[in-house]
Formats: sequence, C-alpha cells, structure tokens
Amino acid sequence: MAGFDGKTALVTGAGRGIGRATAMAFAKAGANVVLVARTAATIEAVSSEIAGAGGKSLAVAGDISRDEDIARIIEASVQRFGGIDILVNNAAIIPASKNLVDSDPAVWRQVIEVNLVAPALLTRAVLPGMIAKKAGKIINISSIGGRNGGRGRSAYRASKAGLINLTQSVAAEVKTHGIDVNCICPGGVDTEGLWESLGPELKGGRDTLIKPAEIAEVVLFLASPAGSAITGTSIDAFGLSNPIFRSLP
Repeated sequence: MAGFDGKTALVTGAGRGIGRATAMAFAKAGANVVLVARTAATIEAVSSEIAGAGGKSLAVAGDISRDEDIARIIEASVQRFGGIDILVNNAAIIPASKNLVDSDPAVWRQVIEVNLVAPALLTRAVLPGMIAKKAGKIINISSIGGRNGGRGRSAYRASKAGLINLTQSVAAEVKTHGIDVNCICPGGVDTEGLWESLGPELKGGRDTLIKPAEIAEVVLFLASPAGSAITGTSIDAFGLSNPIFRSLP
C-alpha cells in the first residue's frame, strides 16, 4: 500500500512481532518510521534492515511506562522528522497465566502501565502536533482477549479491554480536529510473546495463528486515506482463532 511518502509513523514494540512487521510495512510504503522498544539492539536491527531496503527510520530505545522516556521519544521524533503523523500503540506485556488470587501485584500494575497507561500518555503526547496540523492517525493494538475475560488472564485482558474503551473515548474527542483513532483486536498471532506465554495451552497449535504481516496490513489500511471513514472502531482480526471456527472439524 502506497501513499505514505513524507509521513512519519511511530511504532512501539517495533523490535519483533506485529510491531516489527508494521514498521517494515510502513517503511516499504514510503513512510519515515520511528522504532520504539526497550531493547536497543532489536530496533537497531530493524532500522538497519529498513535502511538496507532504502527506507528511513529512527530507533529510539525507551521504556514507554516512564514519562521522561515518552518525552525523549517525542522530542527525538520531532527533531529527526519534524513531527508524528501516525501513532501505533503496539507494545504490550503478556504475562504468564495466573489466577488473580495467585498473581503478583507488581506484575499486575506493570501490565496495566505498559498496555494501557503508556498508550494513553503517548497519545496525549502526539495529539498537540496532530491537532495543529488538523490531521493524524492513531491505531491501538488490543486483542481478542480485550473482548472477554478469561481464566488466569485478568491483568492482560483488563488492559486490552481498557484500550478498546480508550480508543472510543479519544476518537470522540479529536474527530473535529481531523484525527482518526481506531483499534485492532488480533486473535492468536504467531509472535514470540504469545507463544512463550501460552505454548501448549494454545488450542489448535501454531497452524491456527495469524502472521504479524497480516495485522500490519490492517494497520496500514486504517492509517491510509482509504480508511478515512473509520474512526472510534475496534476491528476484530481473529483469523482461524475466531471462536466461530471452534466447532469445525
């Protein structure tokens, strides 16, 4: 998908999985890409790959649960590319499955901070620039788990449900400024984080999983002019992990 020349997309969790695939897709489509993750080596590797293909990117390592890191990420993006046109809130923690009574309160808080509070604060940080330009696209990556609760998944699913609600709330606040805010709820995606957290518990095995590049294509559609009629919406991208397929042979 073309049409992103001169646009700058900031992608969190860009070192692997959906974030990496999304960053690569934006770069291929001509966008400048700001790569954000906690581990510098992972995003620097992605940045090198983008450069090798003739694209432009900036790798900024940081912890998006820290206010000072958010400020530094935004400042670096503005200095390098002049501003941010597209924000993809993808970074997330997928903790090991544990019932609430057995959970670690510190882990619970960290999941909410990274999966919900950080996207809210990053969105808050990019909005002034988007409002000034009367244009902008924000795409939040929630989950099939954000649609319903699930045993042992309270922290993760609560954070992803909150992200859906955040999407709707912010979309209502900024539509008059020409800014679209949407959410994608992937089903099972073949990423390191999901496989590590679920492993053998994953019903149907890896053959039921969506590829990260498939979710990246949905992100690019929502970020493009073709998606201009869509805002305040959460799109289910479940693939074969859609519950409607569970009864099939």
